[in-house]
Amino acid sequence: MEIAYVDESGDAGYGGSRTYTLGCVLIEDARWPAAFDAFLGFRRFIRARFGIRVRDEIKANYLLRGGGPLKRLQMGERQRRVIYRQHMRLAAKLPVKVFAVVVRKDLILKRSMNPRDVAWEFLLQRIERHSTTNDLPMMVVHDEGDSLNIRGVARKARRANTAGSAFGTGRFRLPARLLIDDPVPRQSDQSYFVQLADLAAFAAYRRLYPPPRHRFAVCHEGMWDELGGARHAPANQLARSMGTGEHNGIVSWPN
Repeated sequence: MEIAYVDESGDAGYGGSRTYTLGCVLIEDARWPAAFDAFLGFRRFIRARFGIRVRDEIKANYLLRGGGPLKRLQMGERQRRVIYRQHMRLAAKLPVKVFAVVVRKDLILKRSMNPRDVAWEFLLQRIERHSTTNDLPMMVVHDEGDSLNIRGVARKARRANTAGSAFGTGRFRLPARLLIDDPVPRQSDQSYFVQLADLAAFAAYRRLYPPPRHRFAVCHEGMWDELGGARHAPANQLARSMGTGEHNGIVSWPN
């Protein structure tokens, strides 16, 4: 079995952020204990170097603004960038694969579509392909939020996951038969892997939407590439082979 940890960046409405992004961290259950121990050791290193407690939640928004449990430390932007980068590099050392789905709301013409539903449908399609390729069931764990809608999308995917044909020949049905039960909501402050999914989600957004050049950025456009070999290239492999995508592991829609 594998576990897919998922968290979001941005809001699902059209009046806020430019994108709605999901970050996903994949890990086999048999490799989870060793990965967790390594992550715990990393957090102890972060505590020793920066004073961030092992139990403190580290998410993109806190690192960008120095808020949440980091506020008491009054760390500068350069320190927070180092922490962000070290998390990305840690993923490259763990037995995990990371990908992201970026729904570019600023490019959507049909505003009746729900960006959250679109993002989850794309994510579940990639999870199903990955599960089928490796013949491993998948359990999805996501940050607490819109659990009812996420559950509905997952149940729809299990019945018949309708995905657009990449070659423009219509639509095909791909039931997500290897999903285990409903997605499990989890408080992000209780899961290092959900927090890592959050950091990956914002890094994917920044890969497509770089920050202004004149301003120092805690998370710049190169942060996604710090994931190195942890990037799950098959997530957007077809788009890259057709010349419509270039970033390893980032599913971008619309292109």
